[in-house]
Amino acid sequence: MPFVLALALLADSPAATPAPPPRVERCGYRIVQSFPHDPSSFTQGLFWHDGHLYEATGQYGQSRVARLDLKTGKALVETPLPSDQFGEGITRWGDQIIGVTWKNGIGHRWRIRDLKPLGTFRYAGEGWGVTMVGKDLVLSDGTPQLRFLDPATMVERRRVTVRFAGRPVAMINELETIDGRIWANVWMTDFIVQIDPATGDVAAIIDLSGLHADAGARGTDGVLNGIAWDANAKRLFVTGKYWPKLYEIALANCR
Repeated sequence: MPFVLALALLADSPAATPAPPPRVERCGYRIVQSFPHDPSSFTQGLFWHDGHLYEATGQYGQSRVARLDLKTGKALVETPLPSDQFGEGITRWGDQIIGVTWKNGIGHRWRIRDLKPLGTFRYAGEGWGVTMVGKDLVLSDGTPQLRFLDPATMVERRRVTVRFAGRPVAMINELETIDGRIWANVWMTDFIVQIDPATGDVAAIIDLSGLHADAGARGTDGVLNGIAWDANAKRLFVTGKYWPKLYEIALANCR
């Protein structure tokens, strides 16, 4: 599906901005290498820290947070969520992992060292993806809006509307922060968007069409979801729900 059409279908409204929209860079990708990924994992959140991937998965009765071995895809340690909760995104805040759930309005904190629970918190609306931008925890909820919260208290500080060519973009899902920009999966598409956290404007688009087929993903749920950035080695990882592969990719053909 062409990107402009995909975003038009996902946009909440046809409202236009009065000023010319900012230029949007467009990039493809190349596969650097691939790694095994548990095909039973309904990937909801992904990040890299201190030599390992951390992954959150969804589905009732199957949701968990886990530290993964990159070379094998196996969980080295994991902690399940309550069976009545549908796990969503996770991010690191200091020595904690903060995660959210889909419709429960319940968030979790785990100690990153051993994934032991540290407590829960409440928030309004749905939880989809989370990431840290500076001192703010950023939450997506399936709408075009990103909420910026105090990670200690979960009090909202501000929010922005994600826009492409002046139009709001819904279905903003899993989040990662790379070099000051928020990278986000757009649910049910093969695209990642880079978002300016100050304005909400989409600054770049990464078209990952073809990766789904390479992974051998099947079913309507087997969509692209999961972005992790190894800041020290400058490695970018992506995967999807129920994908048997996780990829290290590099951007290509940017224009």
